[in-house]
Amino acid sequence: MSGRLAVVGLGPGAAAWRTPEAVERLAGASDLVGYGPYLAMVGEEDSSAVRHEFDNREEARRAELALDLAAAGRDVVVVSSGDPGVFAMATAVVEALDAGGDRYAGVDLTIVPGITAASAAAARIGAPLGHDFCCISLSDVLKPWPVVERRLEAVACADLVVALYNPISRHRPWQLGRALEILRAQRAPDTPVVLGRDVGRDGESTRVVTLGTVADAEVDMRTVVIVGSTTTRAFVDGRGRTWAYTPRTYPAAD
Repeated sequence: MSGRLAVVGLGPGAAAWRTPEAVERLAGASDLVGYGPYLAMVGEEDSSAVRHEFDNREEARRAELALDLAAAGRDVVVVSSGDPGVFAMATAVVEALDAGGDRYAGVDLTIVPGITAASAAAARIGAPLGHDFCCISLSDVLKPWPVVERRLEAVACADLVVALYNPISRHRPWQLGRALEILRAQRAPDTPVVLGRDVGRDGESTRVVTLGTVADAEVDMRTVVIVGSTTTRAFVDGRGRTWAYTPRTYPAAD
């Protein structure tokens, strides 16, 4: 008899931000499959399941093992940070399910949503995602860089707030700079930019800078970068705290 498989979003890291459904599936799992640091986020006290640890780039192998375990009757959880459907493991699992055909016909699959990095960072600083926005990964591991540039150009022209995931790494030191260059061609230098690093984890930081001053050195792979639209505003309240928001109203076209 086939078992169950859940792809669970842990959110950014804080246990309090997990949904009750995520907590329930983690506690009842016979097997946990995931990238090592994400498995560590679960905590030993939250599950006594067998843990199958993988490297970050072994997404297809993770998905196939999880489906194979579930097909053999196990109660499996694939662990993902943030929301598993946003640049994460839900796509890999569903793609493997599609390719597997009858091999996984009896597997009961559930995708359990979680709080995204962009949502968490936005909540810490106000409401920069209060109007239309999009998310773009700057990684070109799974898509060509020219595609990323075309999407950034379209976003800039459409005046969307954009959350940039996977903004920079040791192997990709120049791409964030190029992305900001594209956005600067359409946005004013004082456009608010939110930098959220390790939100919901130890050592988190969230702050507002501007498009004209933000530098690559302020960002790493654990940072989500939210670049405001032409209507996004930042201000300091009476207690000295900085907030950023994008109004829900938008100026009428000329």
